[in-house]
Amino acid sequence: MALELLVLRGLGLGDLLTAVPALRSLRQAFPRHHVTLATPKVLGALLPYIGAVDDQIDVSGPGPVPFERPDIAVNLHGKGPQSIEALRATRPARLISFGVGPPWRDGVHEVRRWCGLLEWHGIPADPEDLTLGISDRSGPVIVHPGAAYPARRWPPERFAEVAAALDDVVVTGNAEEVPLARRVAELAELPGDRVLAGRTDLADLIELVSRSRLVVCGDTGVAHLATAFCVPSVVLFGPVSPSEWGPPPGWRHVALWAGHRGDPHADRPDPGLLEIEVDEVVEAALEVTS
Repeated sequence: MALELLVLRGLGLGDLLTAVPALRSLRQAFPRHHVTLATPKVLGALLPYIGAVDDQIDVSGPGPVPFERPDIAVNLHGKGPQSIEALRATRPARLISFGVGPPWRDGVHEVRRWCGLLEWHGIPADPEDLTLGISDRSGPVIVHPGAAYPARRWPPERFAEVAAALDDVVVTGNAEEVPLARRVAELAELPGDRVLAGRTDLADLIELVSRSRLVVCGDTGVAHLATAFCVPSVVLFGPVSPSEWGPPPGWRHVALWAGHRGDPHADRPDPGLLEIEVDEVVEAALEVTS
């Protein structure tokens, strides 16, 4: 009977990508275990690229987790009692989690946070093991104006100015962000067929980002895809510091931040985000692609 290792990460695209080094470390540390990842079903297209997961169960949020008696359960979801109790309810022989192990520390980069959790439990982890592949970068420039919360959304008028200053631009986004993407394209005087928002599932987005020449976006999942596929990027940060969620240094990524922290769930653009000017973004875009 196979040994079972269960991992919970019931969050979004960027969250899963920051957990890649931890997932790979678990795979290496427990090669005889069957690894099941509890994560939203929509993220399934990403798993073959990670190469550390054998199976997936559809879980959004901290649980419950429909699984029984894993040999090891690993909480890569968070520090709260809900995720811990959800994994305890599976009755694991061993539980690896904040709250039952090392103390949670604020201000730690998300990639290093989960690697640090594993290292505390004696499992070596390499936070630089983020890469999912490298393509020929023959595709277009991606401008992605959306983000989960208004606090992290730079104004569409500014994204449009950036798009107008660059060549071969497409505008991406999910189905809810179609009006935003169309607004950016119209202001930048881009043809309608350059708006890909609402027309790409995750598999399409992965393929598009992996071969793009540049990604310009806010603090959102597409930024982490650019990091994963070593695509040059310019990422605009507002209420959250890039020291916690930003791309690694030295990989042709530029993280722009005014240095002010704020509420990442606010219903309006963060004041610090608004301090970032169009000229700064265009200059950074030209620099990382030169």
